[in-house]
Amino acid sequence: MSTTHPPHLPADERAAPTPPLGALVNGEHRSLEDAGPPLTALDWLRGLGLTGAKEGCAEGECGACAVLVVRPDPAGAGAGAGAGAGGGGGGSAWTAVNACLVPAAALAGQEVVTAEGLGTPDALHPVQHELAVRGGSQCGYCTPGFVCSMAAEFHRPGRESGFDHHALSGNLCRCTGYRPILEAADALGALPAPGVDDGDVDDGGAAVDVLAARAAAAPPQPTPYRRPGFVRPATLDEALELLGGGAPAGAVAVSGGTDVGVEMNLHGRRPGLLVAIDRLEELRVLRPVPGSEGRVLEIGAALTLTEVERQAGALVPLLAQVLPQFASRLIRNSATIGGNLGTGSPIGDLAPALLALDADLVLASVRGTRVVALRDYFTGYRASVRAVDELIVSVRVPVAGVVHGGGGGGADGGGADGADGADGVGEGRLGREIRRLDDGVPSSEFQFHRPAGESGPAVPPLSAAHEATGAHAAGGADVVGEGGLGRENRHLDDGVPSSKFQFHRPAGESATAPPPLTAFHKIAKRRYDDISSVAVAFAVEVVDDVVQRAAIGLGGVAATPIRAPAAEAALTGARWSVDGVAEAATALAAEGTPLDDHRASAAYRRAMLAGALQRLVAENPAPGLNRGALA
Repeated sequence: MSTTHPPHLPADERAAPTPPLGALVNGEHRSLEDAGPPLTALDWLRGLGLTGAKEGCAEGECGACAVLVVRPDPAGAGAGAGAGAGGGGGGSAWTAVNACLVPAAALAGQEVVTAEGLGTPDALHPVQHELAVRGGSQCGYCTPGFVCSMAAEFHRPGRESGFDHHALSGNLCRCTGYRPILEAADALGALPAPGVDDGDVDDGGAAVDVLAARAAAAPPQPTPYRRPGFVRPATLDEALELLGGGAPAGAVAVSGGTDVGVEMNLHGRRPGLLVAIDRLEELRVLRPVPGSEGRVLEIGAALTLTEVERQAGALVPLLAQVLPQFASRLIRNSATIGGNLGTGSPIGDLAPALLALDADLVLASVRGTRVVALRDYFTGYRASVRAVDELIVSVRVPVAGVVHGGGGGGADGGGADGADGADGVGEGRLGREIRRLDDGVPSSEFQFHRPAGESGPAVPPLSAAHEATGAHAAGGADVVGEGGLGRENRHLDDGVPSSKFQFHRPAGESATAPPPLTAFHKIAKRRYDDISSVAVAFAVEVVDDVVQRAAIGLGGVAATPIRAPAAEAALTGARWSVDGVAEAATALAAEGTPLDDHRASAAYRRAMLAGALQRLVAENPAPGLNRGALA
């Protein structure tokens, strides 16, 4: 057992022996005692003899290093909307990550499966089998990474059939041309989702799928600890103390490692201390902002982009458009919303969208907390108003009046009443998704009814904030909850999530205002897993074919992500037609200070800006009638 302690620990903490550190790798405990920075998870695993994962790029672009880790279910099952959206109270998910970007020390107390742990030569995992029989591997360098990414999709919670090809967007192959790999993926999609009663035979003679059985349980809890060069604090206050001077100079907060990891791998950066904040409960919330009447959603800074995509996409349709185009699934599984904004990159895709949504950032330090409008946050190239000892705690996004498609189909669920804009049926697991009525207009009250025949054992409500209210609350049958758009996805009085809540607008309440039109245009050499040459995000309110309000966020055309004030002013009051927005399109082309670089020329970038608004109008001639296709 090691008794080595960082010199910055208080004397009383240095006196006590520290517990041994380790991770469960392919079912076997492996020590992490000597795995401090800059050692990556990839190099640590290869040092254990698990050489299937390989380094191809050291920056998260090729996927050759992909492995599986157990994380909270990114769809939010079992997590409270007012508590941690990625808390450990629900199920788990086998999540593929780039091992080249993860500090090995960050795996302490966690569970990892590599390609070697998925199967054996005599008992291949279905992913390994399909790749083998369909010729999905030639030189084999990239194959273990593909195997792990495919296994994560195969075991994805909620997948009943089919296979999302975008799960492979972060894996590159130079030999096969991808056809046999996609054939293997489609063959896997034709198989039923694995259950806990599939697979190997346990001691009692019952068949067990070890990965599926593990995913049904809660994820491992983070292990707070301190070692030279790496600290996993137990609370946000502890993290802020470390960043505020309670640690060696050069302390850096790290979450997914998708930026710091690249700097360490390719540019030799060596922070004095890595402070892991990815599992802090205070940074993993997804809830309405108190006092906002449900019109503002708070997204914890340490939620991964996959979690934001799957939990908040129904609430913020513009994010649902941006995130599938953001890097790759492998990157989104680790990258966080706070980390992306914290880097201050002028070519990130997320900042333009959040600028168009008038988002705010909550910053915290040992001195206190403050709220900064995102449009005032960036001050220069990779520079911002955030002090070196401050953390981004959360992002606040207005959601009032924004609709996610129609109730008759798509991601918004359906139901007999969904198509006519009166009632909607949506999944009602607390914290999973907060659904809307089909017409997109907030109701002052939603009446949530548990479908007939559905019941559950009484359990305590998750928190006082989630207790049922209204005339029917005492009986536990129906609940009347405050239904300002996105306010709270309430429980029935028994505290048990209903698999489906039926949302009804009270009689006499009408809906006339159309929702804002949102869109995101990404111009890049590749549609996916590429950096934008130009990114344009729109949030436009149009009434009677006249623009009432416009917000436009831009990336790739200045030293920082920017708003387009001149174009917004020219657009407001304009007729919603190609000719009507011509002046605004000209103003948009003049926004920013684009440069010539290896991605695009300044002239090309300005041409893309000019065409973006005209394209938006041409594709959406009647946003009040065509909103479902956009949101």
